[in-house]
Amino acid sequence: MNVYDFDKTIYDGDSTIDFYLYCLRKRPKILCCAFRQCRGILLHKMHKIDTTAMKEQFFSFLLKLDNPNALVDAFWQKKQKKIKQWYLQRKDASDVVISASPAFLLLPICEKLAITEPIATQMDIATGSIQGSNCKGEEKVRRFYARYPNAIMQQFYSDSKTDTPLANLAQTAFLVQGNTLLPWK
Repeated sequence: MNVYDFDKTIYDGDSTIDFYLYCLRKRPKILCCAFRQCRGILLHKMHKIDTTAMKEQFFSFLLKLDNPNALVDAFWQKKQKKIKQWYLQRKDASDVVISASPAFLLLPICEKLAITEPIATQMDIATGSIQGSNCKGEEKVRRFYARYPNAIMQQFYSDSKTDTPLANLAQTAFLVQGNTLLPWK
């Protein structure tokens, strides 16, 4: 099985930021959450709150959306083209996407790509509250083995060295820089 990070790996950009900006254009009223979002980011930068708490504050805009699922679907209608060509040429139904992005955001695109359900941060789409921990670093390893206890990871792809714990599990790992795949060192 091959395992992929999502943002900046197989998706050209950060899907969370792109989704937020998409929602902001479609539902400008979510701008009323900007103070809470900026406060959360600032507190995180000051090491006063963890990433999970910061993400919950950032995703507070979900509370202002009437039908967030419809916005997610419309978002992927427009942004599916940002899936990188190198990935589309090699994708397989057994591929696993593992990401810190919210599962509600990644599930529709994984379905469109005909790949397995992603392992991602479990977030309530109505409230932005996170169930459990943010899916990053060692948490990705824990969740990977919870779902696939005896799996052998042939290849792993990520744009970030924070994924070194997963890269160390793979027979071969690649660092993705744009559309370039480099051996993981």
